[in-house]
Amino acid sequence: MEKIEKLISRGVPITIENIDTDQIIPARFLKATTREGFGENLFRDWRFNQDGTSVEDFPLNNSDYSGKILVAGKNFGCGSSREHAAWSIGDYGFKAVVSSFFADIFKNNALNNGILPVQVSQDFLNATLNEIQTRPASEIIIDLETQEISVPSISLKEKFDINAFKKECLLNGYDDFDFLQSKKGLIEKFEANSIYSLN
Repeated sequence: MEKIEKLISRGVPITIENIDTDQIIPARFLKATTREGFGENLFRDWRFNQDGTSVEDFPLNNSDYSGKILVAGKNFGCGSSREHAAWSIGDYGFKAVVSSFFADIFKNNALNNGILPVQVSQDFLNATLNEIQTRPASEIIIDLETQEISVPSISLKEKFDINAFKKECLLNGYDDFDFLQSKKGLIEKFEANSIYSLN
């Protein structure tokens, strides 16, 4: 996975609340077993009409908006536990999702796939959504090391929480196996000194 230390990017606003995983990636696109290619169907039923034409006013189709940070309404990622939702967000190019509340399973799936879910207060979310809808070029800064998110154009700043283990993994670009590999020396030292050592 790619390291995430500090993200400085414009944001893409989706103000809808209670976005569930079937809206993020509809069930009919879950046939693949690898993570690639899901981005093209992210929010498929909101991005495209039934004839395949783009829904012009949907934010992902609006050329005013771009960036690696998705800013979404409250209760993002509810519904089924499909990991494909995180795959599609990452494959589309987003590195972080900002919301005032995340479903727990989605949050864990995102972290396991190198996507940073940043939970903020409702006031912070409302102000951020308003700013990027009014001035799409405004940047958002997410500093994982200090656990701080800010919108400099409106002097907005807030701390966010993250599991310490997952923070270390994201900062180093580790998945769970990579993390264990990084501790190989300590594990071998422990084994060598253990009373249960076969040596």
